[in-house]
Amino acid sequence: MKSTRERILLTMQRQPRSTINDLAEAVGINPISVRHHLSNLQVEGLVQAEEERHGVGRPRLVYFLTETGLERFPTRYLRLTSRLLDQLKESLPGPVVGKLFLQMAEEMAGDYAAKLADLPMEERLDFLKTLLADEGFNIEWEKAGSEYRIHEITCPYLQIGQNHPEVCTVDQTLISKMLAVPASKVRCILSGDAHCTYVIQSEQPK
Repeated sequence: MKSTRERILLTMQRQPRSTINDLAEAVGINPISVRHHLSNLQVEGLVQAEEERHGVGRPRLVYFLTETGLERFPTRYLRLTSRLLDQLKESLPGPVVGKLFLQMAEEMAGDYAAKLADLPMEERLDFLKTLLADEGFNIEWEKAGSEYRIHEITCPYLQIGQNHPEVCTVDQTLISKMLAVPASKVRCILSGDAHCTYVIQSEQPK
């Protein structure tokens, strides 16, 4: 049997923008208990709330799943993405497909690269870590002698990359463009390593 928390999340998936009373009626518990569960779900980043106009009178508060909350439910995005890439590679030459990935990464980095240009390298690395976290990466960096090592602990492209390794050019290009230095891949999870690691030099020639 599903827990109350799971039933609330499932109801919100089926009925986006639900009120506390909507959820209480659907789940079969009192509104005070629903409010308590929603507070916890908001702290975890699974649910958001906002005011919504509904006829005359005061706005009502409605709740909806965040992107993280939606990811709790099974989807077919991975299968769809893989099929789209299969069709793309059948229709276009390999170099053209590779160029598309490269252009996508350059556009993603373009809005930030200029802002980072004058920052010290380690501040750029911290900014890069935050930006890639928003894209689903978990990275750590360390200084080792005259170079920095950037470790991708988790990668959102892993499953796609197993059949379409071209996707790996996205994060490598992002790192290079945002740090304004070449990034060399020295370890790759697709080759059996524990994670991917990129190396950049700490000081670039003038």
